[in-house]
Amino acid sequence: MEKNKSIDHQLRATWQAVAKLYNEQAAKFDSTMASAFVLLNIDVEKGTPSTALGPLMGMEPTSLSRILKTMEKKGAIHRIKNPNDGRSVLITLTEYGKEMRELSKNSVYQFNNKVREFITTEELENFFKVTSTINRLIADKMIYNINKKAV
Repeated sequence: MEKNKSIDHQLRATWQAVAKLYNEQAAKFDSTMASAFVLLNIDVEKGTPSTALGPLMGMEPTSLSRILKTMEKKGAIHRIKNPNDGRSVLITLTEYGKEMRELSKNSVYQFNNKVREFITTEELENFFKVTSTINRLIADKMIYNINKKAV
């Protein structure tokens, strides 16, 4: 199969290009795409339990811990004891973190709006349908398990 016709190659190449673009944008603010993603997943009002962030983002705990440590050093987040569960920690945004979150949100909006200028609504709906189907096939372990049938 030609690599430009391989679904996984197109997904990987596109994601790498998007990640590079976001990292270049984040670097202008002494940040990273991963940190921006964390900022966007923290509840601005209540904070978010640290144990909930990893699953929300599909990130391993060790990677998340490293990012949170860096963000705390930069003054973007605080870790506070969870008042509802003394065993866990809430991640909350500082004022600086809220500013960085807005920058991150604006970058995501700008990306989405620019892409939407070049892609029709129908094409975008098809894209979401295709990626949703791929995610479902993977989640339902239907790619390499020949005993299951697609729904």
